[in-house]
Amino acid sequence: MNRTRLLVMTALVSAMCAIGALVKIPMGIGSAALDSAPALLSAAFLPPAAAGTAAMIGHLLSAITGGSPLGPLHLLIAAEMFVVVGGFAWLHHRGRNLLKWGFFLVGNGVVAVLPFYWLVSPAFFWTAIIAVPAASIVNAMVAGATMPIVRKVAVRKEVAR
Repeated sequence: MNRTRLLVMTALVSAMCAIGALVKIPMGIGSAALDSAPALLSAAFLPPAAAGTAAMIGHLLSAITGGSPLGPLHLLIAAEMFVVVGGFAWLHHRGRNLLKWGFFLVGNGVVAVLPFYWLVSPAFFWTAIIAVPAASIVNAMVAGATMPIVRKVAVRKEVAR
């Protein structure tokens, strides 16, 4: 993939993450947004660093459109998204299909929430430790259901070139 195509695809996935952030699914104590699903899908056609970058930019765009309730802590969340989605894509490219889902669910749903126990408050942490894994599961289900289609299209595009 040439640099221009890589840049455009990364920007498109970032924009889809921001759009996905506007899709809210009520979950009782909050809502889950579909902001991670496009970044997870990008693992099928982007290198790990680009997929992580798309997730990072997508989170920052969704934080801006959501009013940035955590302020500068969104920079930490964006960095966590880069690592989690980049690791997911790295595992995907190595054929570790079961491990990549576990890595995403544990990394995004549990490990990424841990710093907020000390950075915000224990009460925030205990609320987030329920809501964020639930949102991670919803995003993983959407991405998992559509990834076989995206993978086939990405393979066809590579063969056609």
